[in-house]
Amino acid sequence: MSAFSTPATAGRKKRGEGHTRREEILQAAKELFLEQGYDATTIRKIADRVGVSAPALYLYFQDKEQMMLALCDQTFGHLIESVEEIEKTVSDPRQRIRQFGEAYLRFGMLHPDEYRLVFLGSNIPESVRKVGHRMPTDDPTRPGVQGAIVFQRLVAVLVEAEASGLKLNYPADNCAELCWMALHGLVSAFILKPEFPWNRELLINGMLDIVLKGVVRDA
Repeated sequence: MSAFSTPATAGRKKRGEGHTRREEILQAAKELFLEQGYDATTIRKIADRVGVSAPALYLYFQDKEQMMLALCDQTFGHLIESVEEIEKTVSDPRQRIRQFGEAYLRFGMLHPDEYRLVFLGSNIPESVRKVGHRMPTDDPTRPGVQGAIVFQRLVAVLVEAEASGLKLNYPADNCAELCWMALHGLVSAFILKPEFPWNRELLINGMLDIVLKGVVRDA
């Protein structure tokens, strides 16, 4: 066998190793989507990057749309972990809102490639792009739903804050959208202009102040 040949057994992992191959495929897809764009990336290119045949790749994903949705869910999974910790440990409603916002900012800064893939391009499949954060969340296993789940968690934080006595300036879902858009703008600037001498901590704290004052009415 040539030193450059691909072993015939590369297409299928041994029993119990399928998760590893699935992660290899997602990593290859993410790299290619970032390097070449979603539309220019083909199943063949992904299979070649992994070192398997295209039919072997179909054992794990039916098409590249399913890979993109899996990457979106994987990305939002990092944020959900932070949100769950806030829900468990922070009781003050204002602090919950603020720390949710900070968690979002830190999430974007810690995962710039994933953030760029999910938010800063045209990579999201059309079926999800049309509904976005308003996708029904009744089935948490639906591909691509984790972003909508994060959004609903933010809405819930705002609804609970209002129930505790705080007054919101707008309906909770609109407050959540305003929070998301403001924080997204800051994260995007940090990611797209990494060489600019931002005073990041000052801007983070300032943006969180602005968001909190914008959605919560002064007593």
